[in-house]
Amino acid sequence: MNLEIKAVHFDLPQDYRELIEKKVQKIEFAQDMIVDLLFTITKEKDYAIEAHLNFRWGTSHHIKVNDFNLRDGIEKLIDKIDAKVSKEKGKIKQH
Repeated sequence: MNLEIKAVHFDLPQDYRELIEKKVQKIEFAQDMIVDLLFTITKEKDYAIEAHLNFRWGTSHHIKVNDFNLRDGIEKLIDKIDAKVSKEKGKIKQH
């Protein structure tokens, strides 16, 4: 799985990068199914935290969370990613 983290309009502190990498381990069960996991964090009035998932069977999903607290936004986004990955894994098992 290729993990990329990009910050727009600010420099993302190293501890937030480590937090994202640690939280991504929550979806290790699907590491062989995900080709790319791309995070983009944009700071304006609040933080717009986006993730783009590319699965190896060609499906891609775009998930976005807005939050004034960066840490809370990352937590919410990881929970949404976990739910999406679990749903996709269930769809593949059905076929």
